[in-house]
Amino acid sequence: MDHAAKPNLTHPAAESSRVAAALGRRSVVLVGMMGAGKSSIGRRLARALDLPFRDADVEIEKAAGMSVPEIFAAHGEVAFRAGEAKVILRLLEEGQQVLATGGGAWMNETTRAEIAAHGTSVWLEAAPEVLLRRVRRRTDRPLLHTDDPEATLRDILAVRAPVYALADLTVQSREVPHEQVVAEIIAALDAHLALPASVPG
Repeated sequence: MDHAAKPNLTHPAAESSRVAAALGRRSVVLVGMMGAGKSSIGRRLARALDLPFRDADVEIEKAAGMSVPEIFAAHGEVAFRAGEAKVILRLLEEGQQVLATGGGAWMNETTRAEIAAHGTSVWLEAAPEVLLRRVRRRTDRPLLHTDDPEATLRDILAVRAPVYALADLTVQSREVPHEQVVAEIIAALDAHLALPASVPG
């Protein structure tokens, strides 16, 4: 009975199955700012679609044998981005999955092209205030280690937002249950992946 009371928090199994089938070997790739919820929402989305989940930052850390902040400190952002691009390509070539990418990954033109070739991209768009509330709880954000993290985040978002907008789909990440955002992503994927309706006559 709870399902009927909260229809916006559920997604029909048929819809999820249809999306997974329509993807073929292609992946769902989540892009967006730090704090947008790519990892937490991505895990739930993967469960709903019965797909593997991969977090690009986690895979980068495994490959490097150190944390993302340690990579930034030891090698700098340029080296990190180069490694990030290689890891994302390797993950995409593994087949169908839900892949959460780091905030800056989508800014790489080659990475965007590889994502387009291997998957469907979804921008989890979140307001600056939402992002700030979330990232303040974390200490592992190298780009925000500045005197004014709020201004830095807003500056980064201003540069990245037009590029994030190139993603196939945009879904709002906001302060609602993650299951609601997952349901909205699945509905958006279902509409995006559907074959064009035949035109009468």
